[in-house]
Amino acid sequence: MHAPVLVAEVISHLSPARGGLFVDCTLGAGGHTLALLEAGATRVLGFDRDRTALAVAAQTLHDQLDRVEMVHADYRSLGAALDARAIASVDGGILADLGVSSMQLDDAERGFSFRADAPLDMRMDRDNSLTAAALLQTVGEAALADVIYEFGEERFSRRIARGIVRAREAGPIETTGQLAAIVRRAVPTRGWQRIDPATRTFQALRIWVNRELEGLDAFIRLAVSRLLAGARLAIIAFHSLEDRIVKHTFRALAQAPDPLVALITRRPIEASEDEIARNPRARSAKLRVAERLA
Repeated sequence: MHAPVLVAEVISHLSPARGGLFVDCTLGAGGHTLALLEAGATRVLGFDRDRTALAVAAQTLHDQLDRVEMVHADYRSLGAALDARAIASVDGGILADLGVSSMQLDDAERGFSFRADAPLDMRMDRDNSLTAAALLQTVGEAALADVIYEFGEERFSRRIARGIVRAREAGPIETTGQLAAIVRRAVPTRGWQRIDPATRTFQALRIWVNRELEGLDAFIRLAVSRLLAGARLAIIAFHSLEDRIVKHTFRALAQAPDPLVALITRRPIEASEDEIARNPRARSAKLRVAERLA
């Protein structure tokens, strides 16, 4: 079962005990939303672009469904969703837990992981986007190298892209096992490796397929603009690329001539050793919080 990260820290900083509307922009299995409701939130509007996650969340929240509205949408649709419900502003707070969930990673058929040989899918929203396999069939070598370097911070990106392009000449790359093997052959290694050589490439392709970084800064600005004064925006990031965007956007909003937010967390909040022991996924989680000013 997917365990939400930094729950106590989220509750402490969003203070749902005072009531009001909260927005969970990445509902997942519903763990954060359940915690918000149990801590006093009046109601929660929850988004997720993964229909499977929404079905799991409905089970998690079965006793609270009269206080929750679940929406199949990307978190970047926040403005349109609020407008459609005639919600001018959010008086409670907004939460976004970015990145892939444990449910998605653990489901081999979703194609996010190379732990099992499965279809190379990687889509969070299986209604709309092209699969990783489809994108790899047509992308140029230079563009692919750029994706792997930018989103995976992989120094062997050009070797890997060259290996993928050569391999697809013999036939389509359709499974996670095929792709992982190609990457491992392309990356020079010596002895024991802390992480599998394919890890960074899989991260890069997942981010690319799902446009995970696209519009993140604009989303943060939009979310802040829809908060009432005193309400807070909390964002959990799981890799340096996301966290950098969150940090810089928060800082820009706080340091503007007419500041929109106050930074509640000068440094990101990280999970305790106890939480990491219970939930290893929490090791890379970083929580940043900003409060809307008048």
